[in-house]
Amino acid sequence: MTIALTLALGACAPQPAESDSLERFTGQTLTFGSCDGYATTAADEKLFAGQECARMLVPLDYDAPDGPTGEIAMLRVPARGASLGPLLLNSGGPGGTGMNFAVQTAANLAGSPITERFDLVGFDPRGVGASRPALDCFTDAQTDTAAEFITTAGRYTEANTRAIAEGCATLSGGAQVLGAVGSRDTARDMDVLRAVLGQEKLSFLGQSYGTRIGALYAEQFPAHVRALVLDGAVDPQLGFAERRLGTFAAFQTAFDALAADCATKPDCPLGADPTRVFQETVRPLVDRPLTGADGRKAGFNDVVGLVIALLYDSAAWPATVSIISGLRDGDPAPYFGVVDLLGSGAEGNFIDATIGINCIDNERLTPAQAVALRERIWAAAPFMDPGTGAEGARDSCEAWPVAPDPAFPYPAKVEGVAPTLTVSITGDTTTPHSGGISLAKTLGGGLLTVDGYGHTIVATGKNACVDAAVAAYLIDLRLPAADARCTR
Repeated sequence: MTIALTLALGACAPQPAESDSLERFTGQTLTFGSCDGYATTAADEKLFAGQECARMLVPLDYDAPDGPTGEIAMLRVPARGASLGPLLLNSGGPGGTGMNFAVQTAANLAGSPITERFDLVGFDPRGVGASRPALDCFTDAQTDTAAEFITTAGRYTEANTRAIAEGCATLSGGAQVLGAVGSRDTARDMDVLRAVLGQEKLSFLGQSYGTRIGALYAEQFPAHVRALVLDGAVDPQLGFAERRLGTFAAFQTAFDALAADCATKPDCPLGADPTRVFQETVRPLVDRPLTGADGRKAGFNDVVGLVIALLYDSAAWPATVSIISGLRDGDPAPYFGVVDLLGSGAEGNFIDATIGINCIDNERLTPAQAVALRERIWAAAPFMDPGTGAEGARDSCEAWPVAPDPAFPYPAKVEGVAPTLTVSITGDTTTPHSGGISLAKTLGGGLLTVDGYGHTIVATGKNACVDAAVAAYLIDLRLPAADARCTR
């Protein structure tokens, strides 16, 4: 199992000037038709059946718009009633596909005023999913191993970073492609899409990493913003290392909350020192994975990755406790039961795109900084510490053939942008609540605080308080009260 970590934040250049050289892109006509040929996974084949899709031409390099081009793939779910226009969607990652997110959001919000009044348009950012060129870094046989480096448990070595960079360059089409997937360019693609869809202003819902590209859009095109909903916000004022550290500290907080809940129930396997007990349970798996009845292996990275994924939702905590209890008894059956229930992990090019986009968006660490960060991570989240030490850790993008473009932090305040709405859960397990407060302040917009644990909530359709507040904002542009709170 793997989880996506939204741990990087690009920053913004001054608003790009309109150029006649972009007219062939902004003036193109989209033709929505069958989604045949758009799906990149078996699951998406089913999701896309009967939907309508299109591709939009964009320059691969906005500084050379007459050069090579790419295509942004999108899926549209028409409004159920009188449409106010398109609502662009991004689910995060950064390797997540927006196309399947549109279908899932339409189902989750089937009775919502949002799906009644907006055409949902989910797009795959450059480098992702059905967009072209898509990042490709690993053969099928390498993908499972590569997945470890997207979880909190993975540790890059010098050899890892070199192999990943070489594989990405070879399979994706060279360094030009690897340098063209940054979030700043994705925000520019969003403005081309706004124009192509015939909109003077953009309405956008971004979750997790999607809050980064939403904020980048606000910085570069403030006059083109109608409404931005930013759910599970990445802090625009922190660099890569501090954001990563904050995420892992949030995982420990969620683990501690799970342990406290477990302690109120009979037969809790975590005892009086939950972190120590968990370490004693999973550290042996580093060298001696448990084998399931069908021959599958449950190693340290597998188990920790799944536990972290289950920490996202307190409703999944009983299953987590069951897994830990089974592993303490040498029985991996509860672990594999949850794996099978959830289905496969990241598919398509999620892992490839996450690595590639982060390599452009993040500032690079020296080897000494990478070791120091790893040591700080284990100190902040000791339940995840494999006990193997931090020596030899390297920046995942150390060998990337293109220089990063992080340029952080964002300006202290974005000027001239319409009111935005940031939604932040107090016990967010990936993007800490402090980041939501920071982003709302940076944009000068509203903040809806949600008490509880989890990561992102707007597109689930499971919280009437959140649903009502977001619908009122998107439809009527009415922000909730300054002290507004919901409970997860």
